[in-house]
Amino acid sequence: MKSIFDILTEIGVEIPEEKKGDFDKAFKANYKTVAEVDKITAARDNYKSQLETAQTALKEFDGVDVKDLQDKINSLTADLEKKDTEYNQKVADMEFNSVLDGAISSSGAKNAKAVKALLDLETLKASKNQADDIKTALETVKSENDYMFESKEPIKNPVYPTNNPKISGITKEDFAKMGYSQRLNLKKTDPNKYNELKGE
Repeated sequence: MKSIFDILTEIGVEIPEEKKGDFDKAFKANYKTVAEVDKITAARDNYKSQLETAQTALKEFDGVDVKDLQDKINSLTADLEKKDTEYNQKVADMEFNSVLDGAISSSGAKNAKAVKALLDLETLKASKNQADDIKTALETVKSENDYMFESKEPIKNPVYPTNNPKISGITKEDFAKMGYSQRLNLKKTDPNKYNELKGE
């Protein structure tokens, strides 16, 4: 690209050397090259296009009650947040019940529903360490209501094997002293002996 001085020289105009600095400064402050003009024009056209797009979008809101629209947006946002909260709560409840049911089953509870009734479920739900706190709560319930749980001690939960000679030696007095779980085990292992001792 030719400089301004070359162009002036070609048409017979000479700028004295001592004046070229001032001339160049004045020229650049007041005139632009074609490339600069094209760049400015492109930017102008881009802004114009954006303005026209914004104006077109705004026309769609002609006659719309902005306050009413904002109220609807706020209401929709609140509904979405409520649904999200409900969903998260349901997931949390399912996870809690899964942990709780597993712990109750492992504890040997005879009646899960009855054991649950003795637990502070809301406090356990709010716990940040549910598994451990549920286990501790069940141990407390078990220590206070051991009859609600299966016992691993033979004396409390005897199991009589089939054809065990000891069964035939059980007297009615022995039967009368038996607890519910002992009688139940006897009925399962030797129903005939159970009926005999019961008097049926």
